[in-house]
Amino acid sequence: MTPAPSRRISASPEAPIVQPVILSGGSGKRLWPLSRRAYPKQFLKLMSPASLFQDTALRLQQNGFAAPIVIANEEHRFIVAEQLREQRLLSKAILLEPLARNTALPALVGALMAGRDAGDDALVLLVPSDHAMADPVAFHAAVMDGVPAARAGDIVVFGVPPDRPHTGYGYIEIEDGVGAVHRVARFVEKPSRAKAEAFVESGRFLWNAGIFLFSAATLLAAAARDCPDILAAARAALGAARADLDFVRLDRSALDACPAISIDYAIIEKVRNLACVPLDAGWSDLGSWSEVWETSEKDGAGNAARGDVRFSSSRNCLAQSEEATLAVVGMEDAVVVATRDAVLVAHRDEAQSVKEIVEALEREGREEAVVHRRVHRPWGWYERIASGTRYQVKCIMVKPGASLSLQSHFHRSEHWVVVSGTVEVTVDGDVKLLAENQSTYVPINAQHRLANPGLIPAFLIEVQSGAYLGEDDIVRVEDDYGRVAPAGEA
Repeated sequence: MTPAPSRRISASPEAPIVQPVILSGGSGKRLWPLSRRAYPKQFLKLMSPASLFQDTALRLQQNGFAAPIVIANEEHRFIVAEQLREQRLLSKAILLEPLARNTALPALVGALMAGRDAGDDALVLLVPSDHAMADPVAFHAAVMDGVPAARAGDIVVFGVPPDRPHTGYGYIEIEDGVGAVHRVARFVEKPSRAKAEAFVESGRFLWNAGIFLFSAATLLAAAARDCPDILAAARAALGAARADLDFVRLDRSALDACPAISIDYAIIEKVRNLACVPLDAGWSDLGSWSEVWETSEKDGAGNAARGDVRFSSSRNCLAQSEEATLAVVGMEDAVVVATRDAVLVAHRDEAQSVKEIVEALEREGREEAVVHRRVHRPWGWYERIASGTRYQVKCIMVKPGASLSLQSHFHRSEHWVVVSGTVEVTVDGDVKLLAENQSTYVPINAQHRLANPGLIPAFLIEVQSGAYLGEDDIVRVEDDYGRVAPAGEA
């Protein structure tokens, strides 16, 4: 099933009745090597011209939804802001988590913020940022079906009618209900194959989509009873939050002692006031490459491709290439994903195990688990082209009107060659404009800065040379983006 292209759905002047809270803190290890800690799956354009995060925000541009509150990892703050800007979308607030604490704490922070601004009766829709949804109109209809139950004090969960026995999803057993709303009998975590088959055959079980609708008062009352320590941490983190440019930073000290636990375990599976609305909108959580294959458009042999890919004598494969020509020959049920610096080859049935490879790379301190060769920054991006013992070559793109920080390096000098566009270069107070095919030199310890005063992106080649070339060799003097920590933040 191929999701419909992202589109803006016109909103009426009616007052919004639901406050969406988008959770964007995941790392997406199972979609490595495309998804990495510094640029995880929610920001990837896997299924449409927009990223999963953008598609999520676009689904919420419908009648009855307020501008969303986004809760994200602080490392991704500029990616979130840029992806919203690309789609010309507004957010009510972008809250930054200094520590990952799973979903219970951000859910409570979202409820507290919604209740503070609109009263305890405010309805909150908690949505992950990394799920695919083929039919946004059906999604909207399901949420509206759940509004009366949420107003009456229920926590509403959304269940996807299963089309096959799936062992990677949690299940919801439902009882008879009124209209589209059913009572919840129980939750079942990822079942065995035999149980999954029995669940699907019974017709009483739905996949748990991980989407929740509730009033702020209902969730906060449940938290006060079932996880008061997490609620206290959420209150403290929001109460001591501080503004940082267009973001709101939650207080780190308040989160230090807070347990990392999901809202499912902390609250949902303990309460009795649960209702369920079936969600038949082409949902997938894209939790593995196997899920990506299942939701992708395929050829007559069941093969799905993205990028420059060729198949021969292969069936039911997924192949994706960032750049190189990728040939898949004589394979069946295979996943082949090639990026500029890593290649994954796996059987589709073992796609969930990719996470183990990523965790091993992390233990070894390998950067392939964290960043791509192209690293995104608020001013643009840089991409590593080549490196050796005492040199490194990068391509740099600076967005129109953007500038890098005023900085210096202890261990390296730099040469810049402008490939296209115009840049303003500052070196120890000397400011000059460089156009295409012009170059300059930045000595060790010199304070320097790059800026793009033009109307089009500027591209440069940077050649670094020196005894140490790490991204943490930065002394930042001034920065337009309020960055304090130097590591990896040119």
